[in-house]
Amino acid sequence: MPEGDTVWNTARVLQRALAGARLTGSDFRVPQLAATDLTGWTVRESASRGKHLLLRLTAPPDAAPADGNGRDWTLHSHLRMDGAWRAYAPGERWAARPAHLIRVVLRSPGAVAVGYHLHELALIPTAEEESLVGHLGPDLLGPDWDQEEAVRRLAAHPDETIGEALLDQRNLAGVGNLYKCEVLFLRGVSPWTPVRAVPDLAGTVGLAQRLLAANRGRWTQSTTGSLHRGQTSYVYGRRAQPCRRCGTAIRKEELGERVTYWCPACQPDR
Repeated sequence: MPEGDTVWNTARVLQRALAGARLTGSDFRVPQLAATDLTGWTVRESASRGKHLLLRLTAPPDAAPADGNGRDWTLHSHLRMDGAWRAYAPGERWAARPAHLIRVVLRSPGAVAVGYHLHELALIPTAEEESLVGHLGPDLLGPDWDQEEAVRRLAAHPDETIGEALLDQRNLAGVGNLYKCEVLFLRGVSPWTPVRAVPDLAGTVGLAQRLLAANRGRWTQSTTGSLHRGQTSYVYGRRAQPCRRCGTAIRKEELGERVTYWCPACQPDR
C-alpha cells in the first residue's frame, strides 16, 4: 500500500508535469465525473496530505461552475492499495496496464497524466478541501508537522494497540503497514502493546517521521540504510527469515485488519 512518502513523491511527479499548464483535454472514467471537462483549466499545484493527493486547479472565467464556489477547485484522489498516477510525454507509450484500470487522463501541451485505479476521486471547491482531509492528524511530511499533537492524539486512545493506533490516519497522517512494522521493531516494542504502555511515545512518533522523511524523493523505501534488493527492511515482508539483530525467525500475524511482522525476541511478549 502506498505510504506517505510514496504519495508525497507522486504529488511531486504531477507538480513537475502539470503545474502552471493549461489543460488541453481531460477524460474521466468514473460515473460521478463522466461528464466533467477540464479543458482550459489551469493546474496551480499538486500537493499531498498524508495519503491523499490534491491537484489544485483554476477554471477559466467562461467555464467557472455557476454555483457560487468561485474558480479554484481541487481534484482529490486516494491511492489506497493499488492506485497510481503516471506522467508521460505527449505521444509516449503508456505503461502496460489494463485500460479498464484508468480512472482519469489529463492532457497538457507538455505532458499527459494518467490515474490508474484511483479511489475517492472527487472535484470539489478548494475552499472545501477540509471536508475530505480535515479529519486527518498531523502530516508527517507536511510543512506544519506537529509531533506534540500527534502524540496527544495517540495518547487519547490508551487501550488501543500501538500497531493499530499508528495506522489510524486520524492520529497522524502518512504511516502505513511498512513503517508501522519497522518503527516498532527499531523501538523494541511489540505491535500488541497498548498505547498507554509504550515507553517514550514521542520517540516512536519522531522515528516514524524521520524514516518517512529519509525516503522522501526516492521510490525505493529503506529503513536499514541499504537500497539493495532484499536488504531494505528489518522485519516487513521477511516472515520466517532470520532477524537481522538476533537471528530469531521473523513472524507474521494479523493485527486488526492488517498483517504485522515482528521479531518475538527483539519485541517482547505482547
